[in-house]
Amino acid sequence: MDPVLLISNVAAGTADEERLERALAVLRTAADVEVAHTTDPGELDSLLHRRGGRQIVVAGGDGSLHAVVSALYRRHELADAVVGLVPLGTGNDFARGLGVPLDPEAAAHVVIDGRLRPVDLIVDCLGEVVVNNVHVGVGALASRNARPLKAVLGRVGYLLGAVKAAVKPPFVRLRIQVDDHVVADFAHPILMVAIGNGSRVGGGARITPNADPTDAKMDVMVSFSTSLWAKAGYVVRFRRGTHHERDDVLYLRAETVTLSGQPFYCSADGELYGPERLRTWHIEPAAYSMPLPAEPELGRDHREK
Repeated sequence: MDPVLLISNVAAGTADEERLERALAVLRTAADVEVAHTTDPGELDSLLHRRGGRQIVVAGGDGSLHAVVSALYRRHELADAVVGLVPLGTGNDFARGLGVPLDPEAAAHVVIDGRLRPVDLIVDCLGEVVVNNVHVGVGALASRNARPLKAVLGRVGYLLGAVKAAVKPPFVRLRIQVDDHVVADFAHPILMVAIGNGSRVGGGARITPNADPTDAKMDVMVSFSTSLWAKAGYVVRFRRGTHHERDDVLYLRAETVTLSGQPFYCSADGELYGPERLRTWHIEPAAYSMPLPAEPELGRDHREK
């Protein structure tokens, strides 16, 4: 196995430090491993500048993986990179969707013995990347509403933000073009839009249940469930991962998606930005390589044992 540069934002003394050491014990049986702790983008860029031809392993959650992939993309080094993943975050949604074990030792064994597979990437019209999922509408608005409350109230702040988003306003009006087809216009209010490379958000919720980051397509979910009863039914089905089967939900696969219309906010890999009036995303197939389980069960959780 090639030498490894393991990048982590795990702080000393945290519970994740012990889990990281367990993964390192496995990795060091097969390769020389340098561990680099960083949370600063400039420091991350410096680390990547001196990585040479070493394989990268990200020890962290979806945000850590996004930061490393984004930096490699900006440096035009992603196409030749091998990026392994040891999930140490709270959500680990991308790992769940790819079948990467959540147990650190099992994940380290996948880095060593897994099958090297090409993984897709979503890129928007400004050159920003989406590793896992981007969504617009009620979910993104809930995150925006919660920002001033979370610092004081924590998780309760997000819940209050979600309640506010569900009632004021309960929808957005957008024109949605999927590849060459307009699938929604301003006449039809929309509860939310999700564009998925991965299938899960929020610690396992299957927002785009059939998304596969290795199939050269994005999954697009558009919910028109804006009435009180429709929203209630949508929430119930969303919890089961069957919301995409509702009559008032559109589910498509695409290479390009464009949203335009009234100002909207986006939540991309957990990062909030906006307001926007126009945004386009496209898929870049086989953007980088990742060691994955030999027979990954895409879309199923791999729980810690």
